[in-house]
Amino acid sequence: MASPIKATHFSWPVRVYYEDTDAGGIVYYANYFKFAERARTEWLRANGLENSTLKDTSDMLFVVRSCAADYFKPARLDDDLTISVEVLKIGAASIDLIQRVFKNDVLLVDIKVKLATINGAGEIVKLPLDIKEKLR
Repeated sequence: MASPIKATHFSWPVRVYYEDTDAGGIVYYANYFKFAERARTEWLRANGLENSTLKDTSDMLFVVRSCAADYFKPARLDDDLTISVEVLKIGAASIDLIQRVFKNDVLLVDIKVKLATINGAGEIVKLPLDIKEKLR
């Protein structure tokens, strides 16, 4: 896989494996959330942030507060997909994202995600300014 380049619109490649599909060879709906999670993790890394390091150095974690998907077309076994991450809004203790799943240039799924920031005790914490700047 090619290394991602930090950009306003981040994308990450994913191939559909047998384990991702149902009996008909179509991607099981919940697996799009797994693909989105992988892309978000790599988006953070591309911006110099890793979940484990954030916990250890800032006592901060990103957690999914809410997510919703709109499904337009199915992905199938062996498809090469691209998962994009785009920041819509950065709040005091949250980030709103839109993630899209494409096969070539065809939009398959839109996923709206709200991330919240919490500490190790599970309490909401403000997003540090330096982290906000890295994610803009």
